[in-house]
Order: sequence, then structure tokens, then C-alpha cells
Amino acid sequence: MDDNKTAKNLTASRRRELAQLEKKLGVEFNDIAHLNAALIHTSYANEAGRQSDSNERLEFLGDAVLELASSTYLYKNFKNLSEGELTKTRASIVCQTTLAKLSKNLGLGKMLLLGRGEEISGGRERISILEDTFEAIIGAIYLDLGWEVAKDYIIRQLAPEFANARVGENLKDYKSLLQEFIQREPNKKVEYIELGSSGPDHMKIFEYAAKIDGKIYGKGKGKTKKFAEQVAAHETLKQFGFKD
Repeated sequence: MDDNKTAKNLTASRRRELAQLEKKLGVEFNDIAHLNAALIHTSYANEAGRQSDSNERLEFLGDAVLELASSTYLYKNFKNLSEGELTKTRASIVCQTTLAKLSKNLGLGKMLLLGRGEEISGGRERISILEDTFEAIIGAIYLDLGWEVAKDYIIRQLAPEFANARVGENLKDYKSLLQEFIQREPNKKVEYIELGSSGPDHMKIFEYAAKIDGKIYGKGKGKTKKFAEQVAAHETLKQFGFKD
């Protein structure tokens, strides 16, 4: 793809849209054509008769950069995890659900250039397309600005997921602590209720709440029901003044 030619062909309106996206990303491109290329879906390129102009190659590049950046962060910051545990943790963080959510938060679906058929079938909201687009954006950042900028961007975007993984690594038995706490008063009872779940079957996120005497207190999310219950218990304890 001739990036310079593509940049010249961008309309003023498209340039404004891309400039707004740059602000959301917190990244300033040297060549805005790289960012635009990351938003060209293969359906649009096929209809235009220019398949090589789609974002598939940038997606390929971004996927590799994403894996290396997340692996490096986990290796340096989760020193107690074995190779197998590192692999599982990375898979739970760098998953379709997470990447699609980040893509949606950035409004990438609205900025995609889609073919007519993909547009009609709801492609802007399709999880797989949102995931691929986020990876293409990473590829564009790497191509335009290099490894350090791309790595920092990835770590910044995945910070909440890394924090959740850290909580899981160090999580205490908050359910037992909460049980001991409420037993100070006779007849008090705690139960955990499922509020819902999201994500594909192989990578679900569960949400639970701790309920005491019919009143909901803390809520928690996690990749297992037990983890979500522990987080809910922890949040409940904090409401009662508990400090770690």
C-alpha cells in the first residue's frame, strides 16, 4: 500500500476523525495514513478491488507485538508464576472479550470502513471485527512509532487487566474473613448471588454480589465464580471498615 498516496487522498472530514482518535489513543502518528489503514476492513477493500489495502497485515503485526509486550510485562512483574501459569494468565488477559471491549471503548467500530454487506449485517458491533481492529491499531502504532511507544500503549490499555491478575495472585480468603465478621452478631447470614456473566463460554466473566440479611453489599467480577465471590466478599469487608 502506498501510504503517502493514501494520506493525500484522505478527506478533511476523515482527517478530523483520525485526529480525534489520536487523542483518544494518546498517540500522535507521524503518518496518519497508518492509522487510517488500520481501520480498513477487508470487506471494504474487496469491494474497492484493492484487497492489499485492508488492515489484515497490520492485524498480523499487531497480534505479534501485543503478545510480546504482554509476555514481557508478565515475565517482569509476576515473578512467582511458572511458565504454564504465565501462559494461562496471558491468555486470560489478552483474549477476544478484552480486546473487543477496548476497541469498543475507543469507538473503533464507528470509524471502520466496511463493505456494504458487512455494514448491513452489523459488522461494526461484531466482536471478532472489533478485536481484529484493535490489533491492527497496535500494528499501526508499532509501524509508525516503534516498539517502545507500542509497548507503552499496550501496557496502559491492559493495566486494569494486569491489576486484576495481581489481585488474583495475592487474593486472601475474604469469604472466611467476612463469615467470621458477621458471626459476631447472632442470626446474621451471608450468601453469594450471581448477577450475571458475559463473554464466550471458554472465557466467561462472572459477576457476584455478597448479600447479608437480604441486602446486597459488595460486588465482584472474575473469570471464575469463586474468584468473583472472593472479590465481592472483599468489597463488602471494606464497606465495614476492613483494611488489608
